[in-house]
Amino acid sequence: MELLLKNAVLADANGERLGDLWLRDGLIAEVGPDLVRPGQIVDLRGKKILPGLVDLHVHLREPGQEGKETIATGTAAAARGGFTTICAMPNTTPSIDTPLLVELVKLKARDQGWVEVLPLGTITKGGAGREIAELGLMARAGAVAFSDDGAWVQDARIAHNAFRYAAQWDLLLVSHPEDSALSAGGEMNAGSLADRLGLKGADPVAEVAAVERDIVLAKATGCRLHLTHLSTAGAVDAVRRAKERGVKVTADVTPHHLLLTEAECEGYNTLAKVNPPLRRREDCQALLAGLLDGTIDAVATDHAPHQDFEKKTTFAAAPAGIAGLEIAWPLLYANLVKTGRLPLATLIEKLTDGPRRILGRSPLTLAAGEQADLTVIDPASQGGVNPADFVGKSRNTPFSGWRLAGLPVLTIVRGRVVMHNGRVGAEPAVLPVAQVG
Repeated sequence: MELLLKNAVLADANGERLGDLWLRDGLIAEVGPDLVRPGQIVDLRGKKILPGLVDLHVHLREPGQEGKETIATGTAAAARGGFTTICAMPNTTPSIDTPLLVELVKLKARDQGWVEVLPLGTITKGGAGREIAELGLMARAGAVAFSDDGAWVQDARIAHNAFRYAAQWDLLLVSHPEDSALSAGGEMNAGSLADRLGLKGADPVAEVAAVERDIVLAKATGCRLHLTHLSTAGAVDAVRRAKERGVKVTADVTPHHLLLTEAECEGYNTLAKVNPPLRRREDCQALLAGLLDGTIDAVATDHAPHQDFEKKTTFAAAPAGIAGLEIAWPLLYANLVKTGRLPLATLIEKLTDGPRRILGRSPLTLAAGEQADLTVIDPASQGGVNPADFVGKSRNTPFSGWRLAGLPVLTIVRGRVVMHNGRVGAEPAVLPVAQVG
């Protein structure tokens, strides 16, 4: 397919400039002003073209939990949200802990997926924390990193061995930092609100202690460590100090930990139950500061879909998690960029080049010869979060009614249009010009 994108603002690590892109055979074939080339023409006047968004942390739930999400529905949600690449977390049923299961995810994604899916494998067999999984063989099968997400490798000896093995083969370990002995089954952030609601509190020290231990192991072994969904000011401080010492550590933060506080749990709102829990305003501020100064390298959704009936229960019984793929970009654009709290260039970097660097991939720029993974946004667009409109299977979000802006209007994966104006699978009209947005 040949596609000519006209009159857009090109926005990447090189800044912003006006230009046209000609896409051919899955690549950006040419960049320049006033291009006249064969193929379908799309007028993007007033729109911005970004390198394709990347989400490091997505729960597709397949295999075994298809009632919550599938590879097909989860990648459709990703495409609608402007993501061209997502990382599939391995805590499925069964866990992705063998090369065969890594290959299964890759095959399903190839046949049924709308965007590129990069599978992770577990660090330990079954994610149980007792025995290291087949990391090398899973890497050979296509696993891009390894994580026991949903749990932390509590046994320091096993963790140390995993770090040493991963360092030997330059594998990336992704840690869900939570010392369960310290979090003690907490259901929300520990403090006066939890006490008033009569809910078990998860002390922030559980995250900070786990972060500190993993940094020590990364320093000792030379392993590449990524700390996911940081939620506390103490964790941000620990990562900042580790980077100053030269430790190979990176980190990400979720939109919900940037924008929401524990106050969302008032009224026993199960839609606000997430792991790690929502914290205090000062933690949100520390996380944003970490994004701004480079301590935190990426934004990741931790898209964790659940069925409606699972959340319609007591706070203690409800599963933790928020569905975030479809709203992450426009939510952050509206509530951080438009409010002047975060530069647009920083948000682009944290959802494009930042994740790619963590995965060991080269940055993607809007230049000839690059893969045509592109996200087109409309800076003038506005809307609101309506879970009933989600294309993914699940609706579990506490952001219902929140303001959206800068919505993705076109998602292109390897030169193929996978989303147009919110409709997955829809393509712009043919010549002479198709208006988008």
